[in-house]
Amino acid sequence: MKTIQHSDVLTNEILEKKKQGLSIGFVPTMGALHKGHFSLIRKCKSENDICICSIFVNPTQFNQKSDLEKYPRTPEADADSLRTYNCDILFAPAVEDIYPDGMEYDLEIDLEGLDETMEGEKRPGHFKGVVQVVKRLLDITRCDKLYMGQKDYQQFTIINKLISVFNMSVQLIVCPTERAEDGLALSSRNARLTEKQRRKASIIYRVLNQSKIWLEEGLSPVEIRYRAMEYLDLPLFHPEYFHIVDGYTLSRVSNPDNHKVVVACTAVWTGDVRLIDNMILKGQLNQ
Repeated sequence: MKTIQHSDVLTNEILEKKKQGLSIGFVPTMGALHKGHFSLIRKCKSENDICICSIFVNPTQFNQKSDLEKYPRTPEADADSLRTYNCDILFAPAVEDIYPDGMEYDLEIDLEGLDETMEGEKRPGHFKGVVQVVKRLLDITRCDKLYMGQKDYQQFTIINKLISVFNMSVQLIVCPTERAEDGLALSSRNARLTEKQRRKASIIYRVLNQSKIWLEEGLSPVEIRYRAMEYLDLPLFHPEYFHIVDGYTLSRVSNPDNHKVVVACTAVWTGDVRLIDNMILKGQLNQ
């Protein structure tokens, strides 16, 4: 595996690979890699000649400085794991390389409200930073395929919009959420859970599963939301939101019959750790 720290070096390397007719797949991460990331690497490796993984903790998408400071960083272990999974290139840039002129890389883009609900409502400025860094990384990597996980449902929906607005030639591939045996969605933030929090955190997955049953039984989205918030409101846990939304527009669903894809999305606090998850309740996502 080759490790590259500078964007111009990586771009030149990729252009040489493309001259050879090789396809490029890209997995963007913020490090603290786990099995969820590795599933993306495996998928990327199976579909492309060259697999690139970036590790960059992007400061512009953290709306709380404390969250940025606490974000787990395990660079040596991450690099070792990527070698094990036969990643071809690790891109590990410094902030100054991604934002050489400071953070002034704002994009003029109409996301048609995709960034104003759920995570966007609770984390002001978060998606502005996400769009900013992903556009920058796509410009650097010139990849043919971009791999993201379903766990960050709103994020990949917004990135799909970004790709469409800028008419970029990259194809977004969304991979299923990787879960622990008890159903908890794998996340770098899980490492910050206490043993007691971790034991109880599977409640999120159980409630998502139950919400699918409730929808099939004919309960309205309002009733499902009310019940889900009640179930999640436990000692050690505080649900921030539980919304039933359209799988493409992220608008709130009132009548599921009017939507091809219906998704339950939630965010739950346990201590100072914020966990997000989702589940498709109806339909199948077509990209």
